[in-house]
Amino acid sequence: MKTSFFLVVAAALLVTGSVVEKRAAPVNQLVGYATLNGGTTGGAGGPTVTVTSLAALRSAVTGASPKIVQVSGIITGDGDTIDVGNHTTVIGVGSNSGVTGGGFRVKKGTNVIFRNLRLSKSPAPTDLIELQTSTNIWVDHNTFSSDLDHDKDFYDGQLDMNHGTDFVTVSWNVFTEHFKTSLVGGSDNTGDEDSGHLRVTYHHNLFSNVNSRTPSLRFGTAHIFSNSFQTIFDSAVDSRDGAQTLIEDNVFNNVSNPIETTLNGGFAVQRNNIFTATTLDPDLAVGTLTSVPYSYTTDAASSVASIVQASAGAGIVTSV
Repeated sequence: MKTSFFLVVAAALLVTGSVVEKRAAPVNQLVGYATLNGGTTGGAGGPTVTVTSLAALRSAVTGASPKIVQVSGIITGDGDTIDVGNHTTVIGVGSNSGVTGGGFRVKKGTNVIFRNLRLSKSPAPTDLIELQTSTNIWVDHNTFSSDLDHDKDFYDGQLDMNHGTDFVTVSWNVFTEHFKTSLVGGSDNTGDEDSGHLRVTYHHNLFSNVNSRTPSLRFGTAHIFSNSFQTIFDSAVDSRDGAQTLIEDNVFNNVSNPIETTLNGGFAVQRNNIFTATTLDPDLAVGTLTSVPYSYTTDAASSVASIVQASAGAGIVTSV
């Protein structure tokens, strides 16, 4: 087990209103691919503004200057994207702030943090968060939710990455009640721009009562550790189109196709995972990703479900 980690968190984002239980893996610190390529600090050092309306939110997150945008309350979107500029932190106030009926997009951007947001029910083709041709993004302690009452194409992705996006960490989030959860690599035909990119870390997330894509990864590189997968209907981790995945210390409970490689030509190294009421394909295509270029700490799979249940999602790491 690795025990050191990177710390790249702005002082403005440290926990001030809640006590976080200390565990082996840090609950309030950035680790993973978003620590590389110069690191990810978001709007650290910039002014802080609090918004309560869609128009104010759209205006506040634009531009390339450092800024911290606090979202207060649930803002109702218009079904379109909210485009976020470089060097930006978007963070919810308290335990019930975010956006419903719309979503954020980072396009050709860099150094953006999304934290402590409740994001829900964005109609297609708008994702709750879309990362497009962007680098150094941290998505942390958010709750993504929709519903399973509509057709699978009624909503788009909860968190999708495409067009060569790179150096992303997805940590301590809740993904629930959705069909197409998190897609990394938008097409089988984008290998020219995606190969060598799409490096993403998923750790300590709860995927619960969703259909698939937790994540689905094309061409890229994913480190997936200490996540809790609970009731996945179709497929969980889907490695495709030559993607390399390292999947360790996760718990899969009542999951169909927990790790998929053979149908779509991807690769996986899986170790120290627990499978309950779940059958692992014995014919996984074993990959070459056995280590990653950053330090990190895993929690044992036997304790992951309770740890993630207690500390993932919005309302744990709150703003001032």
